[in-house]
Amino acid sequence: MCIDYTDLNKACPKDSFPLPRIDQLVDTTSGHQMLSFMDAYSGYNQIKMNQTDEEATAFQTDRGLYCYRVMPFRLKNAGATYQRLMNKVFKTLIGHNMEVYVDDMLVKSLEKSQHISNLEQCFRLLRRYNMRLNPTKCTFGVASGKFPGFMVTHRGIEANPEKIMALRDMVPPKNIKEVQRLNGRIAALSRFLARSGDKYLPFFKILRGARNFGFQWTDECQEAFEQLRKYLASPPLLSKPTSGEKLYLYIAVSTQAISSVLVREENATQRPVYYVSKILSEMEGRYPLADKTALALVYSARKLRPYFQAHSIGVYTNLPLKCILQKSEASGRLVKWSVELGEFDIHYLPRPDIKSQALADFVVECTVHASDIQTGTLPSPPRWTLYVDGSSEGSGAGAGILLISPQEVTLEYGLRLKFPATNNMAEYEALIAGIKLAIDCKVQNLVVHTDSQLVAFQVEGEFEIHNP
Repeated sequence: MCIDYTDLNKACPKDSFPLPRIDQLVDTTSGHQMLSFMDAYSGYNQIKMNQTDEEATAFQTDRGLYCYRVMPFRLKNAGATYQRLMNKVFKTLIGHNMEVYVDDMLVKSLEKSQHISNLEQCFRLLRRYNMRLNPTKCTFGVASGKFPGFMVTHRGIEANPEKIMALRDMVPPKNIKEVQRLNGRIAALSRFLARSGDKYLPFFKILRGARNFGFQWTDECQEAFEQLRKYLASPPLLSKPTSGEKLYLYIAVSTQAISSVLVREENATQRPVYYVSKILSEMEGRYPLADKTALALVYSARKLRPYFQAHSIGVYTNLPLKCILQKSEASGRLVKWSVELGEFDIHYLPRPDIKSQALADFVVECTVHASDIQTGTLPSPPRWTLYVDGSSEGSGAGAGILLISPQEVTLEYGLRLKFPATNNMAEYEALIAGIKLAIDCKVQNLVVHTDSQLVAFQVEGEFEIHNP
């Protein structure tokens, strides 16, 4: 029976009862030794309609006018109503030895010996509320299974093999609709795909240019398609974080996409928790590198908000991201992002050496030359460049500072001195302010340029300054 409830749904107020976050459900489920998966039998139809609302579900047939006495499918608030009921029924078990997503129920046990007891608690509640299960869709006492749309095991979180097979069995798209289908399947597996925005950008370019150029499957698209199928031959196993542990975020920025990976450390080994990627809009693509990096952090914090709220996050970056976000002279969007990130416990850390970095293939820009690895020498700290200049006039004295990172990110500052100063004094103040800025950015290798011979020769030790 298929009934169009479009008009009824428009007239009904929206029930804002939230559905559980799938990522959190999957994280809390993985790592258990034994699982049981259950599915309600026509779950929505087990909830009775309020008698005053039965008329609203009326439908006409050749044999007369009928209405539903139980909640039908396709009502816009049916999912929220059912989830509220399940939360009420299993409120003593959810989060402990049971998880529920609408009509999908899962009983979990850290030890196999606990599983029978956990199932008894679940079935006791099912009998009390007279709820029925669909035995053909129930699986009891297994080590792994799909919930909801992910493979959860005691080892970690795996991609759904059906979704992987659907991608691996695809033939190269022949029209725009097939490209859209391909992009949808990639989005469904995005949590497992490292730097998906960069790797599969050619597919999105086809859609962007479809209106002007039509369907164009290029060699670049075919290469990306083959790389995708090869990558899915052995997708990564994701790990779930434990309560209170510190997590770490690696960021990668390119001209057209930003990416990140959230990792946790276990026995001195870094294990991925979640991959995030975003293709930049035309405006975002014109951002300087510092702004793109900050955008990557903000986007990751929005996408991974539950992780950022529940854990302390260490951000690995060689850019002075903390300094960039907290400077009062920063642009409006940087100030806005800084305020948005202020609610989280974020620490900025220098990116570790490549030999101790388990996810080196993700952060491609921090690779080390093979000659350095073979000789055992450590790479020198990246070189920063500082330009300083000071001047004095009748109206006052000031200084200009330009600090350039190895990635050519520029930090420009102007200072006005609030005390009388000569040209030489202004030059010294400019140098001092520039060095303070470099210290704030944790610079270890700095080249300073100044047009004052007095300042340069004194710093080099060629001049000595005597008090008058």
